[in-house]
Amino acid sequence: MEMASSRNNPRPVIGLTMGDPAGIGPEIIVKALSNADVRRSARFVIYGANDLLMLAADRVGIEPFWHRVPADNPDLIADASGDVIVRDHEHGGLLMRLPTEPTRRGGHASKLWVDAAIADAMRDDADPASIDAMVTAPINKRAWHLADHSWPGHTELLAHRTRSRRTAMCFESPRLRVILSTIHVPLMELRNLLTIGRVFDPIDLGNDACRQLGINAPRIAVAGLNPHAGENGLMGDEEKRIIEPAIRMAKDAGIDANGPFPADVVFREALDGRWDLVVAMYHDQGLIPMKLVQPRTAVNWTVGLPIIRTSPDHGTAYDIAGTGRADAGSMESAIRLAVHLASKQRSRTASS
Repeated sequence: MEMASSRNNPRPVIGLTMGDPAGIGPEIIVKALSNADVRRSARFVIYGANDLLMLAADRVGIEPFWHRVPADNPDLIADASGDVIVRDHEHGGLLMRLPTEPTRRGGHASKLWVDAAIADAMRDDADPASIDAMVTAPINKRAWHLADHSWPGHTELLAHRTRSRRTAMCFESPRLRVILSTIHVPLMELRNLLTIGRVFDPIDLGNDACRQLGINAPRIAVAGLNPHAGENGLMGDEEKRIIEPAIRMAKDAGIDANGPFPADVVFREALDGRWDLVVAMYHDQGLIPMKLVQPRTAVNWTVGLPIIRTSPDHGTAYDIAGTGRADAGSMESAIRLAVHLASKQRSRTASS
């Protein structure tokens, strides 16, 4: 078959970035795509280094199922045959000798692969090198800084590159759905960063995200910032001064937003089916319950972008990199969500 992302092919093209070359990214990509059912769902372009994929496949006893294409020859990339191709940025085999820790070389490589995928995701649909969605394996923020790339993470880079005014980290799983008001910021800075707009935006974006997932009337719960959601001002005034006005704004916009609720209660209620989405005020408030109840199937979905981007809900796992023990469940879930969203987007485009 032809790999070119022609619009007459019903299967979307999904780009996968390999993440930090010293982490588990190559292994979880190989494992996830070794599932024939996953491969049949879409066409895939892997942004990374072919030698790392080959090494990962050898370690876990998987026969290579992809085709290598030099990244600097776009004509070959567009015309390559097969369901999976590797857009191979050659590094002369040196990446295989990286230590399993953050390095400047690893940071530079992982940033290069992400940049290439973003560029292809931003191409016009008619461009044969375009992709319909991107799935990012874990990077290491320290490695990016060592390589002089001063981004806190994928989310901030994507927002900048796509000129997106409002974005949020949304976490999707079979049992729990969470979106964050603030992301990669020190906890002590929350008081100065949290505003009515920063709480309203994830409510609004989360409502749209739920609708994209087929939830026609999302029930949204908003967590408080302070213990007991402030206890009527006795334990902080952020609930009354910031969170409650944001909820009123959302209600005025026709969104079924509720709260603020104590964080130690609202996630349990969501697990019991009362809420379709919980809006958390900060990173760990939302991620601890998510990783506790859905450690292998949760997906990080950046909402508010003009492109589709998902990723597994874990880090580089240097401690098990190269051992063959990495769990690819979250990567497979991230791929499946990207395929689902891209397929729906293709259907909307075809019918318009």
